[in-house]
Amino acid sequence: MSRLEAKKPPLFISEPLTRDAVSQSLSLLSGILKSSYGPAGRLKQLHNGVGGCVCTTSQSSALLGHLSVSQPVLRVLTASVQNHVSRFSDCGLFTAILCCGFIENFRNLNVAPFTVIKISKHLLSLCMDYLKSEACACRVSVDFSNVETLVCLVRSILTSKPACMLNKTEVDHLTMLVLKAFLFTVPCHVETNAVLGKCVIVPVKGTRVVDSTVLPGLLIEPPEIQLGKPLAVKRTGSNTIKTALFSVSMAGDGFNPEEGTIAVHHGVSLEASELNELLNLGKQLVKDEVGLVMCQKVMHPCLKQYLKENGVFAVDRAGLCLMEPLGRLTGSKPIASIHSLSLGCYGSLKDLCFESFASKHFIHLIPEDTVICSLILCNRSETAWDELKRVCETAEHVLQLTMKEPLALLGGGCTETHLASYIRHKSSHLPANTFKDLDCSQTEYQLVSDGFCHSLETVARSLGHNNGEVLTDMVYGHCWFVPSGSPCVSNWSDLVSKCGCGVNSNTEDLNWRFLQGQSSSPIIQSCPKEPSEKVTDLLTLDCFAAKCSGLQVALETANLILDLSYIVEDQN
Repeated sequence: MSRLEAKKPPLFISEPLTRDAVSQSLSLLSGILKSSYGPAGRLKQLHNGVGGCVCTTSQSSALLGHLSVSQPVLRVLTASVQNHVSRFSDCGLFTAILCCGFIENFRNLNVAPFTVIKISKHLLSLCMDYLKSEACACRVSVDFSNVETLVCLVRSILTSKPACMLNKTEVDHLTMLVLKAFLFTVPCHVETNAVLGKCVIVPVKGTRVVDSTVLPGLLIEPPEIQLGKPLAVKRTGSNTIKTALFSVSMAGDGFNPEEGTIAVHHGVSLEASELNELLNLGKQLVKDEVGLVMCQKVMHPCLKQYLKENGVFAVDRAGLCLMEPLGRLTGSKPIASIHSLSLGCYGSLKDLCFESFASKHFIHLIPEDTVICSLILCNRSETAWDELKRVCETAEHVLQLTMKEPLALLGGGCTETHLASYIRHKSSHLPANTFKDLDCSQTEYQLVSDGFCHSLETVARSLGHNNGEVLTDMVYGHCWFVPSGSPCVSNWSDLVSKCGCGVNSNTEDLNWRFLQGQSSSPIIQSCPKEPSEKVTDLLTLDCFAAKCSGLQVALETANLILDLSYIVEDQN
């Protein structure tokens, strides 16, 4: 068939960052992200424009997953941030806002992009070396034998998302539940290659948050359950329940006509033959003293009835997502065929019972010793529950990352302003050969350094959504938020009581200045000090691994975008 329309040549866009459409889109995306940032962030409602569900959120994973981005430059940015979030779960908005800040501050400098990239990489290395050094004044060591720092870390994550709609009592309750669930997943007996377990979140919507709880083992919501009757399950001589786990369908539909032609003798029924195979399998399970049979897919009613009559409890339609935790919980190996069984594929349970939460009924699988647990998560509405589920998953992942690297960073904007103060101090005390090695002038280095620091401070300023002033002190380099409507005074200590992270109070003269991000901001000549005390009851903390990665991803992505000379788009 001949073409109805001539093939269009590709569209070449040179210097994309100078285009108004790109600048406007970048500014719009930056504004959306900044207004969503932090505990006081504004919620966003996202939908696809043609119906379907509406997502109410301020989380980066949900925001970027639902936003439709058409500009190629922004697609690079969002894809980079989404990849970071998929690996670390946290600091997605931090990474995206910082990346937008780098692009906006660097592109307006009268410095060649190649030089900007070299200098910014050097500044990043100064930051990373400082964050990973013992002298770093904005990081906190996490001691897993003391729950206080862990509580601060989890509470900071839970309170950062207002769409969860939690009050203080609910935050405290969930903080302890998330910690308890995480500790359940830590093996009691440490091995050379210890593997953390899994926390399975069980949804119970339309009930109070404080009704949430954690149970060791797994809760399964079966398709059918008979309450009021005692749960009689066959046990072995050691008073345990032997288990079998099937990943294959047990519905008697093993013969699929789409897979080819099957030749059978006259008078032979395929359905009857398959059912006989299933009943023979049931007899083998009964003979092997199996007390619990679990199937990922559907189980034939006749097989379920036979197992029930012989004291074997059967659960079908478990689903793919539960197969891995079921295997770890019981020690069972998934059986992929109904035609072959081996004694080595069986597992065991300590006990089995019924549990009820609100209007839902579950079978509770209780293990002897497990790294699998169930978090029964409750919230009043579906929207709030969806956001809370994402936050709890993030908190669990952050605890896992923190166990690997037991450090945390000060939150509330204090790490960003402290790093900016540190970079200003370091960049004013560099040896002369540094500029020679970077092939740049001292003026160029200072311009890029100022843009780097302003980008960090932009993230801190984004936490303030009440039109109040944002300050930084000249002693510790921390971030301070002035309440909205406060008068401009000479003594700011009358208006601020604690810095953003909660470490410092207004008990000493800290020589505050406005955090406006202007190029005329004074340079702190002395290196910012370390607070004498870092542990408080209400410390705001961030994940060390996630924020360090976010800092690197933000700069690397910004440098990639700044280095773009052409965009080639296919118009067909």
